[in-house]
Amino acid sequence: MMEKLSLEKFEEAAEIVQQVTLETKLQYSEYFSAQSGNKVYLKPENMQKTGAYKIRGAYYKISQLSPEEREKGLITASAGNHAQGVAYAAKQYGVKATIVMPTTTPLMKVNRTKSYGAEVVLHGDVYDDACAYAYQLADENGYTFIHPFDDLEVATGQGTIAMEIFKELPTVDYILVPVGGGGLLTGVSTLAKMLNPKIQVIGVEPENAACMKASLEAGHVVTLPSAKTIADGTAVKTPGEKIFPYVQKNVDGIITIPDEELIVAFLDLMENHKLIAENSGLLSIAALKHLDVKNKRVVCVISGGNMDVITMSSIVQHGLFARDRVFSVSVLLPDLPGQLLRVASLLAAKQANVISLEHNQFYSINRNDKVELRITMEAFGTEHKNEILAALQEEGLNPRLLDMSGNMMQAR
Repeated sequence: MMEKLSLEKFEEAAEIVQQVTLETKLQYSEYFSAQSGNKVYLKPENMQKTGAYKIRGAYYKISQLSPEEREKGLITASAGNHAQGVAYAAKQYGVKATIVMPTTTPLMKVNRTKSYGAEVVLHGDVYDDACAYAYQLADENGYTFIHPFDDLEVATGQGTIAMEIFKELPTVDYILVPVGGGGLLTGVSTLAKMLNPKIQVIGVEPENAACMKASLEAGHVVTLPSAKTIADGTAVKTPGEKIFPYVQKNVDGIITIPDEELIVAFLDLMENHKLIAENSGLLSIAALKHLDVKNKRVVCVISGGNMDVITMSSIVQHGLFARDRVFSVSVLLPDLPGQLLRVASLLAAKQANVISLEHNQFYSINRNDKVELRITMEAFGTEHKNEILAALQEEGLNPRLLDMSGNMMQAR
């Protein structure tokens, strides 16, 4: 089996995928280099035509089908990015494509897939449910199934990313690769080891959907009971059987990332590089903090950028709270004229930027007792936030921190 992924096939795929891919040149990151102590480069596959690397494997796979296989119509299952890759590739070949997507797929990914002319069927809560239904439809209708990751030709197409990395940075030491089912990891790691056996290829999974890590530890493919993560593109319970031996042979380790670290990574990437990446695409960025090496040349594959604006706004808000750039407090005031001015003057002196105020006179049934003032404000970070809280405390206002839902977090 191992000989099926060959250097000749990778070279062929690299030429073929150029017909539909954009050039995603490496971007050196001063910010992430300083943060990690390494020379960090970004491979921005979020800038591809379909917003993700998946166009590579989909197009190469379809190019290898016979005309008869293509004319039967294509079908696949995907949480979004492979869906768009197959839909786009099918359109280039002028053939029908049916895509089964989980019902939890963001609307933007559904609409983008439809925009390429594919028929979309929503089924199941996660990728694995959608995949089972896609196989059923393929049997019933005679469609040609294009697996999103457990396919050697698909993995070969994805591996063209490694070819491009080596052309630009032949001295690369580490490549960090997001992992869902393992197709991207298989292609990149296999070709990377062919070109330089000393290179370290590290897979990065969501902590709550780490099917590849569990499988590697078990020595065989295992299925997780669930795959609940905000990184919907990598919410896979079972990695690929066909590609698993390649991962065992060529991958040097797996890093797992909790969802909350992806939120912070989104802000870091957006603010420092003006790049938008979906949560799955951020896995390699978040992994930099877990990579225990220094002075190495590290490439982070940003696998995709298909994030809907509602999710994006939520991520930004949570990220600002996580970084202490936005926070909320509750203070109790005497119901007397001038109290709002008192608080506002104090905040202005501390350069706190007020976002919202809620003055609740019905906090107590005794109007002569206290009224509550809830304030959401912007700060420069944790140190500035603590200065503001200390100033409120010194004024005798006893500020109580609130979480994003308005619940009390702690008393001060």
